[in-house]
Amino acid sequence: MAATGNGRKPMVADRRYGSPAKPGTSRTRAGGGGGGKPPAPPPSRKPAPRRAPAPRRGILSRFVRWIVGLVWGVTWRLGTVAALILGMVVFYFASQLPEASALLDGRARGSVTMLDRDDRVFAWRGETFGGQITAETVSPNLLHAVIATEDKRFYHHFGVSPRGIASAIRINLSEGRGPLEGNGGSTITQQVAKLLCLGVPYDPAAWKSEAAYEEDCRSGGVWRKVKEIPFAMAMEWKYTKEEILTIYFNRAYLGAGARGFEAAAQRYFGVSANEVNPAQAAMLAGLLKAPSKYAPTNNLKRAQDRANVIIGLMQEQGYLTANEAQDAIAHPAQLSEAAATKSGGFFADWVMETAPAFLTSETTEDVVIRTTLDPKLQRAAEEALAWVFENKIKEGSNAQAAVVVMSADGAVRAMVGGRKTELAGAFNRATQALRQTGSAFKPFVYAAALDLGWSPMDFVEDTPLTITTPGSGPWTPKNYDGEFKGMITLAQALAESRNIPAVRVSEAVGREVVRKVAADFGLDSDLAAGPALALGASESTLITMTGAYAGILNGGSSVTPYGMRELTLQGEAEPLMGAGGGIGERVISEQAARELTWMMTQVIEKGTGGRARLKGRPAAGKTGTTQAARDAWFIGFTADYVAGVWMGYDDNTPLKGVTGGGLPAEIWHEVMVRVHEGMPVTELPLIVPEPRLPPEPQQPEAWQDPAAPQPGVEQSLDEAMGGQTQPQQQRDPLEEILRDILGTGN
Repeated sequence: MAATGNGRKPMVADRRYGSPAKPGTSRTRAGGGGGGKPPAPPPSRKPAPRRAPAPRRGILSRFVRWIVGLVWGVTWRLGTVAALILGMVVFYFASQLPEASALLDGRARGSVTMLDRDDRVFAWRGETFGGQITAETVSPNLLHAVIATEDKRFYHHFGVSPRGIASAIRINLSEGRGPLEGNGGSTITQQVAKLLCLGVPYDPAAWKSEAAYEEDCRSGGVWRKVKEIPFAMAMEWKYTKEEILTIYFNRAYLGAGARGFEAAAQRYFGVSANEVNPAQAAMLAGLLKAPSKYAPTNNLKRAQDRANVIIGLMQEQGYLTANEAQDAIAHPAQLSEAAATKSGGFFADWVMETAPAFLTSETTEDVVIRTTLDPKLQRAAEEALAWVFENKIKEGSNAQAAVVVMSADGAVRAMVGGRKTELAGAFNRATQALRQTGSAFKPFVYAAALDLGWSPMDFVEDTPLTITTPGSGPWTPKNYDGEFKGMITLAQALAESRNIPAVRVSEAVGREVVRKVAADFGLDSDLAAGPALALGASESTLITMTGAYAGILNGGSSVTPYGMRELTLQGEAEPLMGAGGGIGERVISEQAARELTWMMTQVIEKGTGGRARLKGRPAAGKTGTTQAARDAWFIGFTADYVAGVWMGYDDNTPLKGVTGGGLPAEIWHEVMVRVHEGMPVTELPLIVPEPRLPPEPQQPEAWQDPAAPQPGVEQSLDEAMGGQTQPQQQRDPLEEILRDILGTGN
C-alpha cells in the first residue's frame, strides 16, 4: 500500500506476540488515537502444548459401561416397583390391624387361679393374664430393662432395624450358623408381629392345638422374615411406640404359664408390674430370651445370673447409675413365698381333676377357685416327709411316699403326691395310685361288728384257721409273727394287727356286711370277694383311705374328700359351684365309731403303731403292710386332723425291712407334730368299753365259708381242719343270734 502524505508508516496489524516494550515506552491498542507513543507489545506467552488425541475405547470397555448402565436402570426401576409393592402391602396390613386395645389379651383359653383357705393365691393353671398394663403405667425399671435388652434403638427405627439385622447375620455366621439361624436381629415391633402371628387368628378347626399354632407363629425362615417386615412397618404406621410396647407388655409369654408382665410379676414376686424394682425388672426382662430356661421357678440362680447381664446393659445405656446397678446385683430378685415353695402342686392338680373340665382345663374364662388348702399344714407335710427320707432312709433310694392331711369333714388341708415337689401334671401317688391296703383295712371289719352290737372287749380266737372256697381250694391265713395267742379281745386283735381274728370276725358278721360298711365309707373300688377281704386284699388310693378314716373320727358318717370350696369367674361375686364334697350319710352308729376310735388308740399305745405316738396328745390309727411288703401304710387321726401315709415303690418292688409300723408311722408322727405345733390339746371323742372275763377254754372252732358247699357235697370245713364244731350250748347268745340272721352258722 502507498504511503500517506503526512509521512506516517503504513498501518500494520499488531503482532500477537511481540517483544516486550522497552523501558519508558507504552503500548496502546491498535487504532489508538493521537500521536502518542506506539502501543506496547503483548506479554510473551509460551505456546499451548498440543493435546494427544484420546485413545479410542475398546469393545470390552464399552460393553462394561453398557452393562453397568443396564443394571442401574433395571435396579432403580425394580426398586421403585418394590417400594410401591411394599407400600401397598404395608397399607393393606395397616388397614387390617384393629385398635391396640383389642390386642392386649391374646389367649385362646382362660386360666385358673387357686386360693388357699385364707384366700391367698398359691397356684395357677393355664395361661394367666394379670390384667392390662400400659407403657405409661408400667414401672420405669421394667420399661428400661426391656428396651435395653431387646431393642435399644426402638424409638429411632420404623419397625425394622437394618443395622440390627446385619449385626445378627454377622454373629450367626461367626458362630457357624446360617445367616438367619439363632440371632434374628428382630426389633420389639417385629417380636410383637410374631406374637400377633402376623395377623392370622387362632382357628381350632385348622390347628391340632393352640401349642401347634404358636409354634408355627414363632417359626423362623426367610419367608417369615419377608412377611414380618411389612407387618412390622404397618404397626409402626398404625400405632404409636407406646401402643406397640403396651401390646408387647401384655402378650409376651414369660414362663410358668404367665402371659404378660403383670401376670409374671404377680406369679414370681407377688407384686404388680407397675411396682417392680430394678432387680425384679431385670429378671422379668431376662425371661424374654428363653422363658422356660430362665424361669426363676425352674432355676433361681440361673435367672439371677441372667438378670445381672440385663442390669449391666441398663447401666451401660444410662438407665441405672453405677450405685443403682451395684445395689441391684447385691440384692437379687427373690421369689414370693408361693412361687418359691411351689406348695400344693399335687393338690392343685387334684382340684383341677375334681372340677368340670369346661371350668378348669378347657376353660375359656378366667376362673378363681377357693380351696381348702392350708399352707402351714402343706409345709409341715412336705418338710416331715423330706426329713424322714433324709435322716432315716439310705441315700439313693427310689422308694416313694405320699401324704394326705384332712379335716373330719373331708376338707383336704395338705397333699404330697411324691417325695419331690414335681411339675404340674406329675403322677400323684396320693390320688392316682391304686395299692393294696393290707391291715389298714381291718378297722372296717371291726366297724361292721361293733355296729352290730359287738364290744371291743368281746373275745375272738387267734388259732389256726383254714377256709375252703369253691374254685380256690383251702386257704389258711397266717399272722405276721407266725404265732397264735388263743382267745383275745377284739381290741387286742386290732392293736396287734392279728390276721386270723380279723378273718374270723369278718366271717362271723358276713363278708357282705363288711363290704357294705367299707363301701359306704368310700372304699368302693373292686373289693375282694373271698375271705382275704378282711386282710386288705383290695386296692384303694391314699386319699380314699384317709377319707374313710375321717368318717370314723366324725362319728360314723361317710366322707367325700374335697379341695374346692367354691368356684367363681374372675371379677364375679356369685359362685358357679360350691364345695365338691363333705360329710354324707351315716354308716355306723356313733357309739360304734367311738368304740372303734378307742380300739385304734390302743394300736398306738400298745400295738403296732407305737412309733406314731404323740407326746401328750391323744391319737388313734392303724398300720398296714401288704403281701411281700410292697405297700406300707399308716393312717390315723387326732381330734383335729386325719392324716394318711403310704410308702412303696412305683414298680411294686418289695420294701426291705419296712412295715406300716415302721417308716410310715414315723412319717405320720413327724407330720402330725408339725401340724399341731402351737395348737391346744383336744381329747378324742371315744368310748372306753367295760372289761369282760374271757370264756372257758374250748376246742378251736372251724368256721364254714358261707359260699362253700354243704357237708356231703364237698369236704366240709370241719373235715378240712380236722377239728370239731363247738357245742351249741357253749356259744355266746349274741353270736348265735348273729349267725342265725346272717346264715353263717354250721
